[in-house]
Amino acid sequence: MKHLILVKHSLPEIVESIPARDWILSEQGKTRVPILAEQLRMYQPEIVVSSVEPKAKQTAELVTDHLGLNMQVVENLHEHDRSQTIFLSHPAFEAKVQDFFNRPDELVFGSETANQAHQRFSTAVDLLRHQYGNETIVIVAHGTVISLFSSRLAGISAFPLWKELGCPSFVVLDVQSHRWVAKENILEEN
Repeated sequence: MKHLILVKHSLPEIVESIPARDWILSEQGKTRVPILAEQLRMYQPEIVVSSVEPKAKQTAELVTDHLGLNMQVVENLHEHDRSQTIFLSHPAFEAKVQDFFNRPDELVFGSETANQAHQRFSTAVDLLRHQYGNETIVIVAHGTVISLFSSRLAGISAFPLWKELGCPSFVVLDVQSHRWVAKENILEEN
Protein backbone atom coordinates (compact mmCIF):
# COMPACT_ATOMS: atom_id res chain seq x y z
CA MET A 1 0.00 0.00 0.00
CA LYS A 2 1.31 3.44 -0.93
CA HIS A 3 1.01 6.26 1.58
CA LEU A 4 1.01 9.99 1.93
CA ILE A 5 3.29 10.97 4.80
CA LEU A 6 3.00 14.50 6.16
CA VAL A 7 6.00 15.53 8.24
CA LYS A 8 6.07 18.51 10.55
CA HIS A 9 9.53 20.08 10.34
CA SER A 10 12.09 19.57 13.06
CA LEU A 11 12.75 21.92 15.97
CA PRO A 12 13.52 25.48 14.79
CA GLU A 13 15.73 28.12 16.32
CA ILE A 14 13.16 30.60 17.61
CA VAL A 15 14.12 34.21 16.97
CA GLU A 16 11.36 36.50 18.19
CA SER A 17 12.47 39.42 16.01
CA ILE A 18 11.97 37.61 12.69
CA PRO A 19 8.85 35.95 11.23
CA ALA A 20 8.53 32.22 11.94
CA ARG A 21 8.46 31.56 8.19
CA ASP A 22 12.16 32.56 8.12
CA TRP A 23 13.34 30.43 11.04
CA ILE A 24 15.99 27.76 10.49
CA LEU A 25 16.57 24.51 12.35
CA SER A 26 18.21 24.62 15.75
CA GLU A 27 21.18 22.35 16.44
CA GLN A 28 18.88 20.11 18.50
CA GLY A 29 16.43 20.09 15.59
CA LYS A 30 19.17 18.88 13.25
CA THR A 31 20.07 16.01 15.60
CA ARG A 32 16.45 14.80 15.61
CA VAL A 33 16.21 14.40 11.83
CA PRO A 34 18.19 11.12 11.50
CA ILE A 35 15.78 9.58 14.04
CA LEU A 36 12.89 10.89 11.93
CA ALA A 37 14.46 9.50 8.74
CA GLU A 38 14.83 6.05 10.26
CA GLN A 39 11.18 6.08 11.32
CA LEU A 40 10.18 7.09 7.79
CA ARG A 41 12.34 4.36 6.20
CA MET A 42 9.87 1.64 7.23
CA TYR A 43 7.24 3.18 4.90
CA GLN A 44 9.64 2.97 1.93
CA PRO A 45 9.31 6.59 0.80
CA GLU A 46 10.10 7.27 -2.83
CA ILE A 47 10.16 11.07 -3.03
CA VAL A 48 10.49 13.88 -0.47
CA VAL A 49 8.77 17.19 -1.14
CA SER A 50 9.26 20.31 0.96
CA SER A 51 7.59 23.59 1.71
CA VAL A 52 9.61 26.66 0.71
CA GLU A 53 10.20 27.67 4.33
CA PRO A 54 13.82 27.20 5.55
CA LYS A 55 13.03 24.96 8.55
CA ALA A 56 11.05 22.59 6.34
CA LYS A 57 13.64 22.62 3.54
CA GLN A 58 16.45 21.87 5.98
CA THR A 59 14.44 19.02 7.50
CA ALA A 60 13.73 17.60 4.03
CA GLU A 61 17.36 17.95 2.93
CA LEU A 62 18.60 16.07 5.98
CA VAL A 63 15.98 13.32 5.47
CA THR A 64 16.90 12.92 1.80
CA ASP A 65 20.62 12.84 2.61
CA HIS A 66 20.00 10.13 5.20
CA LEU A 67 17.72 8.03 2.99
CA GLY A 68 19.38 8.66 -0.37
CA LEU A 69 16.22 10.09 -1.95
CA ASN A 70 15.49 12.99 -4.26
CA MET A 71 13.88 16.17 -2.99
CA GLN A 72 11.66 18.76 -4.58
CA VAL A 73 10.62 22.16 -3.15
CA VAL A 74 7.03 23.10 -3.95
CA GLU A 75 5.04 26.30 -3.54
CA ASN A 76 1.82 26.40 -1.51
CA LEU A 77 2.91 23.86 1.11
CA HIS A 78 3.91 26.67 3.50
CA GLU A 79 2.39 27.29 6.89
CA HIS A 80 -0.81 29.24 7.47
CA ASP A 81 0.24 32.78 6.56
CA ARG A 82 0.90 34.69 9.74
CA SER A 83 3.97 36.51 8.48
CA GLN A 84 2.60 39.90 9.53
CA THR A 85 1.75 38.89 13.09
CA ILE A 86 3.93 39.68 16.07
CA PHE A 87 5.59 37.00 18.19
CA LEU A 88 3.16 35.74 20.83
CA SER A 89 3.66 33.95 24.12
CA HIS A 90 2.89 30.23 23.96
CA PRO A 91 -0.54 30.56 25.70
CA ALA A 92 -1.56 33.52 23.49
CA PHE A 93 -0.38 31.73 20.35
CA GLU A 94 -2.21 28.54 21.30
CA ALA A 95 -5.43 30.51 21.92
CA LYS A 96 -5.15 32.18 18.49
CA VAL A 97 -4.60 28.82 16.79
CA GLN A 98 -7.58 27.30 18.58
CA ASP A 99 -9.73 30.23 17.45
CA PHE A 100 -8.38 29.75 13.91
CA PHE A 101 -9.51 26.11 13.86
CA ASN A 102 -12.85 26.84 15.57
CA ARG A 103 -13.82 29.62 13.14
CA PRO A 104 -12.55 28.34 9.78
CA ASP A 105 -14.45 30.84 7.60
CA GLU A 106 -13.31 33.91 9.52
CA LEU A 107 -10.02 35.76 9.34
CA VAL A 108 -9.09 35.53 13.02
CA PHE A 109 -5.32 35.09 12.88
CA GLY A 110 -2.80 35.92 10.17
CA SER A 111 -3.81 36.72 6.60
CA GLU A 112 -5.58 33.45 5.69
CA THR A 113 -8.67 31.80 7.10
CA ALA A 114 -8.41 28.13 8.01
CA ASN A 115 -10.48 27.27 4.94
CA GLN A 116 -8.19 29.31 2.67
CA ALA A 117 -5.06 27.68 4.10
CA HIS A 118 -6.64 24.23 3.76
CA GLN A 119 -7.65 24.87 0.15
CA ARG A 120 -4.16 26.09 -0.81
CA PHE A 121 -2.41 23.19 0.90
CA SER A 122 -4.81 20.47 -0.26
CA THR A 123 -4.61 21.70 -3.87
CA ALA A 124 -0.80 21.44 -3.72
CA VAL A 125 -1.02 17.95 -2.18
CA ASP A 126 -3.51 16.81 -4.84
CA LEU A 127 -1.18 18.04 -7.60
CA LEU A 128 1.70 16.10 -6.06
CA ARG A 129 -0.41 12.95 -5.76
CA HIS A 130 -1.31 13.30 -9.42
CA GLN A 131 2.32 13.95 -10.41
CA TYR A 132 3.74 11.00 -8.47
CA GLY A 133 0.87 8.60 -9.04
CA ASN A 134 1.13 5.58 -6.81
CA GLU A 135 4.44 6.45 -5.11
CA THR A 136 4.83 6.94 -1.36
CA ILE A 137 5.31 10.67 -0.95
CA VAL A 138 6.82 12.41 2.08
CA ILE A 139 5.78 16.05 2.36
CA VAL A 140 7.71 18.15 4.87
CA ALA A 141 5.49 21.02 5.91
CA HIS A 142 4.01 22.65 9.01
CA GLY A 143 1.76 21.80 11.92
CA THR A 144 -1.25 23.96 11.19
CA VAL A 145 -1.70 22.99 7.53
CA ILE A 146 -0.93 19.33 8.28
CA SER A 147 -3.57 19.39 11.00
CA LEU A 148 -6.12 21.04 8.71
CA PHE A 149 -5.55 18.54 5.90
CA SER A 150 -5.30 15.42 8.04
CA SER A 151 -8.24 16.21 10.28
CA ARG A 152 -10.54 16.92 7.37
CA LEU A 153 -9.45 13.81 5.52
CA ALA A 154 -9.90 11.55 8.55
CA GLY A 155 -12.89 13.33 10.12
CA ILE A 156 -11.22 14.27 13.41
CA SER A 157 -10.71 17.54 15.29
CA ALA A 158 -7.79 19.67 14.09
CA PHE A 159 -6.80 21.48 17.29
CA PRO A 160 -6.04 18.38 19.40
CA LEU A 161 -3.98 16.98 16.53
CA TRP A 162 -2.10 20.28 16.19
CA LYS A 163 -1.28 20.19 19.92
CA GLU A 164 0.04 16.62 19.63
CA LEU A 165 2.40 17.24 16.72
CA GLY A 166 5.97 17.73 17.92
CA CYS A 167 9.04 18.97 16.07
CA PRO A 168 9.48 16.75 14.15
CA SER A 169 6.50 14.46 13.85
CA PHE A 170 4.52 12.84 11.07
CA VAL A 171 1.19 11.36 10.12
CA VAL A 172 0.79 8.54 7.63
CA LEU A 173 -2.42 8.61 5.64
CA ASP A 174 -4.09 6.24 3.25
CA VAL A 175 -5.83 8.85 1.13
CA GLN A 176 -7.82 6.25 -0.81
CA SER A 177 -9.63 4.94 2.27
CA HIS A 178 -9.51 8.24 4.22
CA ARG A 179 -7.91 6.59 7.21
CA TRP A 180 -4.94 7.03 9.48
CA VAL A 181 -2.15 4.53 9.28
CA ALA A 182 0.11 6.05 11.94
CA LYS A 183 1.11 9.18 13.84
CA GLU A 184 4.59 9.53 15.34
CA ASN A 185 6.39 12.17 17.37
CA ILE A 186 10.19 12.08 17.18
CA LEU A 187 11.94 13.10 20.36
CA GLU A 188 15.66 13.33 20.88
CA GLU A 189 16.98 10.19 22.51
CA ASN A 190 19.34 10.66 25.45
